Amino acid sequence: MRGHFHGTSACLSALFRAGRYAEIIDILKTQKLWHYTQWAVKAHAARGETAEAIKYAESLRTPWTPDGSVDRVCEEILLSSGFSDEAYERYGRGANRRGTYLATFRAVAKKYPHKQPSEILADLAADTPGEEGKWFVAAKEAKLYDLALDLARRGPCDPRTLVRAARDFAARQPEFAVEAGLLALHWIVEGHGYDITGRDALDAFAHDASGRD
Repeated sequence: MRGHFHGTSACLSALFRAGRYAEIIDILKTQKLWHYTQWAVKAHAARGETAEAIKYAESLRTPWTPDGSVDRVCEEILLSSGFSDEAYERYGRGANRRGTYLATFRAVAKKYPHKQPSEILADLAADTPGEEGKWFVAAKEAKLYDLALDLARRGPCDPRTLVRAARDFAARQPEFAVEAGLLALHWIVEGHGYDITGRDALDAFAHDASGRD
């Protein structure tokens, strides 16, 4: 099977639905393109060959293979086989990357409800060294205020995001609001934030001073 034919995926899908797994594996045994070979991975899994399916999928990773797609297929195989902890550890975060850090956290948390939000956030932060502060909003939304501040201390966090948090939580979580204001000033001084003005610094200082407007 060489080259590209627009109907190939449809044919492989039809064979899969018909339960003709051995044929799929045989047809694709010399193929390396993930767009097609993922069907062989799924065929192994459908035959109950979970370990073989995962091993085969991993062998297909190349610079031209979308890692997220491999992660999603492997995660699905492990989850459907009842190996949720292994699915989380090996593929859970990579398979659920979304357009924002908050959306990524929500996707992982939804799929793995048995995991504590704090554990998920700690793992996500560990997966993105140097970007810990970008998980601040996710931690704040999960009401993990101490963790949110810790993450914002460990890596750059947008000063305006911190100022908004200081403003919004001034009454409900005054200590959190004060620390968020201080961190906003810190990252402004460090040169972070897009098109920061003197007004942004004044806003951060206003909330830092007392945690209130």
